[in-house]
Amino acid sequence: MARRTSRGLMAAATTTAALFALAGPVSALPSGASSEAPLPQARLFMVNPVQSSGDQTLTDAKDAADAVPASAYATAALRNLDGSGSLSGRWAYVRSDTGSSAKTADAGAYSRADDQFEQVMAYFWVNEAQEYLQGLGFGSELPGANDRAQPVRINQYGADNSFFTDKKAEIRFGKGGVDDAEDAEVIVHEYGHAVHNAQVPGFGTSPEAGAIGEAFGDYLAVEVGAHADEVHGWQRRTDLACVADWDSTGYSAAPHCLRRIDGDKVYADRVGEVHADGEIWSRALFDIRGALGARTADRIIVNAQFGFRPDTSFQDAALTTIATAQRMYGKSAADAVRAAFRARQIPGVG
Repeated sequence: MARRTSRGLMAAATTTAALFALAGPVSALPSGASSEAPLPQARLFMVNPVQSSGDQTLTDAKDAADAVPASAYATAALRNLDGSGSLSGRWAYVRSDTGSSAKTADAGAYSRADDQFEQVMAYFWVNEAQEYLQGLGFGSELPGANDRAQPVRINQYGADNSFFTDKKAEIRFGKGGVDDAEDAEVIVHEYGHAVHNAQVPGFGTSPEAGAIGEAFGDYLAVEVGAHADEVHGWQRRTDLACVADWDSTGYSAAPHCLRRIDGDKVYADRVGEVHADGEIWSRALFDIRGALGARTADRIIVNAQFGFRPDTSFQDAALTTIATAQRMYGKSAADAVRAAFRARQIPGVG
């Protein structure tokens, strides 16, 4: 099956920034909220319907409601809303969309056949990603990482592509095939770009920095989804290392994956395309997670990114990450991080 243009390519062409991790419970009430105040409930996908069902035969069927079983949906609270009745809150807001704007009072009734469903998905998963970072200590004991209300636009283009643009520091989700905001891992991948840009304005100005951005987005998408599964008790019936199982049904063979974060590429396998080369860096991040556990790994990985340059190289970023591990957790953690980068044959890591 023909593969579409890789996600994020449009962002690179317009000099936009190119896209982590276990934390405290994401079900915590927002600051100042009453424990008795009911939160609006949303109907949404448990990350994505292929992942939660394990059914690799699912197809988009032009947004048909009956193309996805009811068992693929879950109900979860919409947190950190501002009380306006719209999808606007502390960490995310939907600033424009196709169709009429979703109302929080109706968020439990939408299905994928409704334009509003993607709006709800985008709000929920952007909020989930920032809460995840907050639970790791970013914004409290560690510097904030995009701890602001992230603007999101839904279905702005006919093209099946999504991207973060640093011109307005917003995320735009496209449509075509599976509409991008139907897959939580696509949403969180793009949010990863926003995190990088908030940490290092203009991040991704060299091919290797761009590849690191794509790798971090893929890794963050997998980590936030895995954390949500654990917290909410959702089933995962596909491979953890596979990114965007649902979105990729239209352009990949089964088992469907946009990319993987457990591949065997090394530094010498670079081809100069940021998504392909990002699979080198994402495997290193995945190995750090395996060695140190998700929470420790992700505190190191994200904290290290504050020390990257916009045009950082694999070598410099690896050395910064090793030094961050040493500073935060000592020699054994630094040795584990070094081993992960050495296995990818990144030069200069010793």
